[in-house]
Amino acid sequence: MRLFKTLLSCALLASPVAAQEGTELKTLVSLDETKQWQAVGRLNIGSAGFCTGTLIAPDLVLTAAHCMFDSNTGKRADDASIEFLAGWRAGRASAYRGVRQSIVHADYVYNGSENVDYVSSDIALLQLDQPIRHPSIRPFETGSNVANGQELKVVSYAKDRSNAPSLQDTCHVLAKDPGVYVTSCDVDFGSSGAPVFVIEEGRARIMSVVSAKAEWKERKVSLTVGVEDRLSELMAQLKSSDGVFARAKPGKRLSFQSGLQPSGARFVKP
Repeated sequence: MRLFKTLLSCALLASPVAAQEGTELKTLVSLDETKQWQAVGRLNIGSAGFCTGTLIAPDLVLTAAHCMFDSNTGKRADDASIEFLAGWRAGRASAYRGVRQSIVHADYVYNGSENVDYVSSDIALLQLDQPIRHPSIRPFETGSNVANGQELKVVSYAKDRSNAPSLQDTCHVLAKDPGVYVTSCDVDFGSSGAPVFVIEEGRARIMSVVSAKAEWKERKVSLTVGVEDRLSELMAQLKSSDGVFARAKPGKRLSFQSGLQPSGARFVKP
């Protein structure tokens, strides 16, 4: 695929983007630091672990599809066991909500925590049991078709930083293929589902969500799922009577060439 031929090109390491790759992660500890990102929260998924999710409407949270599966058993998590903690920081959240239903993209097939064959459809939508209507928690807008070299921001929770969000203020798109972006953004276990932002006219807009981390020639990269088309498909599933469990066609797989070694940014024991 064009995406992975790009990754395997030696020119990538010598490119201007590569020379100015991302900033360090910054833990957001104060209210002032987190106020812009209050709609990003931690998703607790039963006793299995946690992921990151983002409010895109008063009652809708965007995350990764694989977060909805137990990595040990492969079974779908019970929606009643999922809790969204908006703006989780220092043991408190700005809002706590349960989940009424989870919608996994119809093309997604879960084949274990280390399998990323279906990364292009690794996206899910959660409908909360009650809307979050708070002036300090503003849902983010979504959708943006970005080019190689685009500057990005990521806000996430992850291993060893599960009690406060972390911001990477600058990372970049390294390559893209329909539905998938390879980025220089720093992700780890628990970052799954984290929002990847572009800034347009001074406003943060979600362009993708984190699916997995990978390595290429000892260099860390992350694989993210574009929301441009996938979100509309998830919304259609949400509105349908049979929702997530109807799949009219087999899932769409990605073929990884040797040299890109994916490993899941999957569940983490909290």
